[in-house]
Amino acid sequence: MLEFTDAQVRAKAIQLGLIGESDDLPRHLRSRIVAALTQETAAPPAEDEPAQPRLAREVVVQPRGVVLVDGRPFPWLVADEPMDIHLSGSGPSTVRLTLLTDSVQVLKSRESE
Repeated sequence: MLEFTDAQVRAKAIQLGLIGESDDLPRHLRSRIVAALTQETAAPPAEDEPAQPRLAREVVVQPRGVVLVDGRPFPWLVADEPMDIHLSGSGPSTVRLTLLTDSVQVLKSRESE
């Protein structure tokens, strides 16, 4: 498991704009920042072999927006917004949440032109 120093976590929080240079890092944000750092340091999939989507076995939603997927921190920052959770006894359940991002790009499919 990867370990990050307090300085690395603080620097990432500042880079993401979650805190200012002179602000203290709130404890509830630390796991989100560690998840972002973990994602950055993970080896990217080989370009000729794109990652295949798969069904999550377990999603655990903890207080303050901490989300674990199959026991691992969700690698993106989750907004402090309501989540939409649908439980299904006969098939996969769903979790809808809001991700924080610096930019969004929506591409139009060629079929809709």
